[in-house]
Amino acid sequence: MTSENQDAWDEGNPVPLYVISGGQGSSAKTFNLVTLIASRSAPEPAMQPEQAAILTMCQYPLSVAEVSAYLSLPFSVLTVLLSKLVDDERVEAIAPVPVAAVPELGLLEAVIHGLRKL
Repeated sequence: MTSENQDAWDEGNPVPLYVISGGQGSSAKTFNLVTLIASRSAPEPAMQPEQAAILTMCQYPLSVAEVSAYLSLPFSVLTVLLSKLVDDERVEAIAPVPVAAVPELGLLEAVIHGLRKL
């Protein structure tokens, strides 16, 4: 690789993730990858760029996984940012719809048996 190619990939000094998240990790609320996030307010000029981006992109509900992918932020950092936004009532975290319980095997066998009698 030539020095020209190395300069093309130089990203400067990346911001450490603890700076973006405020260095807090333990106070984050419980989110999972399919929790939906919906904005409740518009971004303000004084906000962190990442929080402003979350408010802008979540005008329609997006999953935490989607927001993480769009912002290229790890799940752990994103949950801290989302916790702050939820506490400030700027976003709403919507629990995923629970998977329907699978009926017990005996009930399924009884239905199949009843259908065969028809």
